[in-house]
Amino acid sequence: MIRFEQVSVTYQDTDGGGAVRALGGVDLTVPEGELCLLVGPSGVGKSTLLGTVSGLVPHFTGGTLHGRVTVAGRDTRTHKPRELSDVVGTVGQDPLAHFVTDTVEDELAYGMESLGLAPDVMRRRVEETLDLLGLAELRERPIATLSGGQQQRVAIGSVLTTHPRVLVLDEPTSALDPGAAEEVLAVLQRLVHDLGTTVLMAEHRLERVVQYADQVILLPAPGAAPVVGDPAEIMAVSPVHPPVVALGRLAGWSPLPLSVRDARRKAAPLRERLAALPAPARTGTAAPAPEPRPRAGGLLRRAVRAGGAGSPAGAPPAAEVRGLTVRHGRVVALREAELTVRAGETVALMGRNGAGKSTLLRTLVGMHAPAAGSARVGGVPPRSTAPAELLRHVGLVPQDPRDLLYADTVAQECAQADKDASAAPGTCRALVSGLLPDVRDTTHPRDLSEGQRLALALALVLTARPPLILLDEPTRGLDYAAKARLVEILRGLAAGGHAIVLATHDVELAAELAHRVVVIADGEIVADGPTAEVVVASPAFAPQVAKVLAPLPWLTVPQVRATLEAPEATA
Repeated sequence: MIRFEQVSVTYQDTDGGGAVRALGGVDLTVPEGELCLLVGPSGVGKSTLLGTVSGLVPHFTGGTLHGRVTVAGRDTRTHKPRELSDVVGTVGQDPLAHFVTDTVEDELAYGMESLGLAPDVMRRRVEETLDLLGLAELRERPIATLSGGQQQRVAIGSVLTTHPRVLVLDEPTSALDPGAAEEVLAVLQRLVHDLGTTVLMAEHRLERVVQYADQVILLPAPGAAPVVGDPAEIMAVSPVHPPVVALGRLAGWSPLPLSVRDARRKAAPLRERLAALPAPARTGTAAPAPEPRPRAGGLLRRAVRAGGAGSPAGAPPAAEVRGLTVRHGRVVALREAELTVRAGETVALMGRNGAGKSTLLRTLVGMHAPAAGSARVGGVPPRSTAPAELLRHVGLVPQDPRDLLYADTVAQECAQADKDASAAPGTCRALVSGLLPDVRDTTHPRDLSEGQRLALALALVLTARPPLILLDEPTRGLDYAAKARLVEILRGLAAGGHAIVLATHDVELAAELAHRVVVIADGEIVADGPTAEVVVASPAFAPQVAKVLAPLPWLTVPQVRATLEAPEATA
């Protein structure tokens, strides 16, 4: 169905140093009716490879395509994206760039209108897709009012309605909650198994998808030839792999498990060994959670690029929310929320797409006005505090990193961040290098992958070291290595007294980093407690290692490794 014949893609170096190879040595076939998973570290060319299938590379992105890519017999060099649209459906990393209409229902119908399908066929497919992806209640909603995860489901639905023979998906579950991700993957499996649809998917959250793949394509480095094979074989050598594979490597299991079920079948000896050893310490050593109480453009850039020093002893909580209700028009986004976050704490906000997590973060930087109750950061109300004063208390890394990026190069972004934060020159660049070692100073932010842009935006905010750091889906688009580096940076900030609140669907990140987990459902806080207690109590939010080793209290591979390498385990 998809044939790559000695394909490489080069771009002209912005420094004038000649051509830079973004993709090279691709010679492989993706058969009809298979789900093929594309993996590799951030920035190795996964999105470029996907773009060659849809025709976006080189017709839209520029650069030079060498070799040939054919889809259902059509040569993408001579067929532009619109001439492939009846065969290939594409969803990129950024759903906002995908939309052409204003409402959910119109967006689902647009592709079919472009193909000239009959009205009765369009109506039936729209209804089917609304039900398949859980979008029925959102059919009349303006797309601009949806959460990031809801927008991602709409983007996926808009290509499913055209019934393409090939689906090209770039990080399709990155913004989805665990339940929604399972629903999307179930739909993709049905298309592959029942209709013979060919799916080529790039994804960093391998714990969600690798067990469904028929074959895996590994891009080990920029411009390097891919390695193709059976999922278990590739995971044995891949630098990026899910926690269940890391646990299998640690325990010496062969073949390596790809799913929790496979791992549990092998884990009995490991569970017996761990049961005889001391339980792991709880994540972090933050200040205890407060006693529960009864219920009672330019602006954005100033709000999110915050600065300031740590709070002195006896200072008010880093964040305090009391009886907070926030409305978006007729929609109640938050209802009587109660939350206190103190210096040194790392709190993970979790819940379904559209639950109110991002609304809470944006309220803490003054972007939303409370309809009732109050929100304070560092003792001041963010909505009525002057931006210059607010910047001393809080910084936000939003879901869309482009909200923070406006310079022409990475170096210019970093220099401006150092200036805004009154930091020593090179502070921001050091943070960027820590998260993304291979990004050059001269690179334009728009030429970075979604994950790389997010890491750059994160570095810009962390340069100021604000007392309260808010992060909205901070691992979206990051590979496991970049996520591990992010965890170390955030741990260091928390150890230095900074408070961190992150909204995330990444259960592995929450297990690794958070002291507390707060679960939000339909605008209400329904759980607030220590990470180990909250995530294990919920099948949806439990990390892979916790599911494999249950009922033992280990949550992550590093915890298991530390226990097995402790003196009492090796004695």
